[in-house]
Amino acid sequence: MTLHWGRAAVVAAFILAHTSLATAAELKVFSTIGVQSALEQLTPQLAKASGSTLAVTWGTAAMLVKRVEAGETPDVVILTRDGVDALAKDGKVLTGSAVTFASSAIALSVEAGAAKPDISTPDAFKKTLLAAKTVAYSDPAAGGASGVYFAKLLERMGIAEEMKAKTRHPPPGGNSANLLVTVEAELAVQQKPEVMSVAGTEVVGLLPPELNLVTAYAAAVGAGSAQADAAKALIAFLRSPEAAATYKAKGLDPS
Repeated sequence: MTLHWGRAAVVAAFILAHTSLATAAELKVFSTIGVQSALEQLTPQLAKASGSTLAVTWGTAAMLVKRVEAGETPDVVILTRDGVDALAKDGKVLTGSAVTFASSAIALSVEAGAAKPDISTPDAFKKTLLAAKTVAYSDPAAGGASGVYFAKLLERMGIAEEMKAKTRHPPPGGNSANLLVTVEAELAVQQKPEVMSVAGTEVVGLLPPELNLVTAYAAAVGAGSAQADAAKALIAFLRSPEAAATYKAKGLDPS
């Protein structure tokens, strides 16, 4: 009899556990690809912290901002700080929920094993760009922070016209470092965590400080979320020491 009830208890526990998983709330997350490599590694911990399964949509911050402004209602937005602030101004995120958790600068990358050019000074960086056969960076039209900035930087450096013929863009929301692997580009310029995430490539270094752009990343609760507590718990984990260690390993600087 004891054995019978023991087995019954095990079966009941099994059914309860699977029922709980099946009915676990799904948290809808919109996240910029700028932090994708870090957050993909942290997904199990983020799900545990929020008590929810995660449905993550990746894209450039600008693309995701447009989707929220058009009426989509994610529970959590993880974007550039500028993107979150823009949504806050329009009442699209919960007041007071925005938290900055990391930042990153723009880096230059090459195919693994290729010679690493000199980018130590603004003049050396300019010469490297002019000497390259092809250079990949995000299409400014897609709204990626690094692509928009780099296009303006080329104008500021006075070489925008010279670079047009050698410029290559990944698909919208894509990673310019992927074009190194497919031999479509000799150099790739994008946020450091993004270029670091592509196997078969190597980061040469950050753009010279005088020419670089540091992008801050923030998270906030969507104004239309019915799961604000779970969203807040996920965001709180983004500021944890465990998350910070992953950011560092993926090329981000914890805030």
